[in-house]
Amino acid sequence: MSNIYDYIEWRGDLSICNDRFNEIDSLILSRLSYFPFDELIEENEEITIEESYKRYQERGTTGRILQQEDINLFPVLATSERFGKMKLTKYINKIDPIHEKQFSAITIIMPDDTIYVAYRGTDNTVIGWKEDFNMSFSELVPAQIDAVKYIENIASTYKSKIRIGGHSKGGNLAVYAAAFCKEEVQEKIINVYNNDGPGFCDKVVESEEYKNILNKVHTYIPQTSIIGRLLNHKEEITILKSTQTGIMQHDLYTWQVLGTKFVKDELTNSSEFIDKTITNWLKEVDPKQREKFIDTFFEILNTTEIETLSEFSSKKFTNALTMLNAYKNIDDESKEIMTKTLNVFFTIARSNIKINKPKINFRKQA
Repeated sequence: MSNIYDYIEWRGDLSICNDRFNEIDSLILSRLSYFPFDELIEENEEITIEESYKRYQERGTTGRILQQEDINLFPVLATSERFGKMKLTKYINKIDPIHEKQFSAITIIMPDDTIYVAYRGTDNTVIGWKEDFNMSFSELVPAQIDAVKYIENIASTYKSKIRIGGHSKGGNLAVYAAAFCKEEVQEKIINVYNNDGPGFCDKVVESEEYKNILNKVHTYIPQTSIIGRLLNHKEEITILKSTQTGIMQHDLYTWQVLGTKFVKDELTNSSEFIDKTITNWLKEVDPKQREKFIDTFFEILNTTEIETLSEFSSKKFTNALTMLNAYKNIDDESKEIMTKTLNVFFTIARSNIKINKPKINFRKQA
């Protein structure tokens, strides 16, 4: 089995001018949005991936490193003919606790006279995850507004045709930005790549803006996808193979490729079970109750004073006790909503387990 590292080793010596852009290139550039470019790229500057890596070696960075694989991939891209000379610009990284927003994006200028806008997915900040949860009750989250503004700014700065992509929440932002940007910007968009990103509420997927962009949207999810099956999707979806299981399949470094394509697969029973459980839960619990549940949960989480989920893991026992004490001190109405909401979820889950329970054949072996 091969992943994006093998792809770069195979195709890394060919510019996209000689071997055209494909879905694996999009996945790699989507991952590039997670790289720690803070203080490496100046505002309005255009520098190559090769130069950005040299700066990283010389200066280090204050940006968060989400996965070690990102740091391993950085020099591989920098030294390749295919990616090294691509130029980076318009890097932005904003975390706003007051408005519960985590937004980051970067633009890649490519040698075939096109540009690729990559939206970052959820990082490991508590604010980032809170914004993701807010999608379950809100028609619009702050990062989606910023995503539209970002693509319109890029389109006004560059005359080139545009590809847009992202992984996880970044995929959701890419689709939303393409759907709700100005018409003249939309006309410049070649394709939109959603790599295991969540869908949208009913109002968005039923809108004319969303429907008008569907023919350009390419969505990819692993066979046991969880994140990518949240909320509603109307576009065609490609199911691909991952070497991991469960939620760990969200890690795009585990996605399998063959040549310029993903290795195709089929959805597993566990993915169907999770999708059905969450979908039914959203139907049973009204948006106001979901909002109150999520706000209360993160209010309790915030008593630990952690800023990233990795910080929670470092003192898991202490933080758990802090959260338990905070739960005891919340008002009775909030406790009741927490209890009811969780009970609905687990009741639906138990029901779906019974429905999806495989039948066992007790025929004697010959």
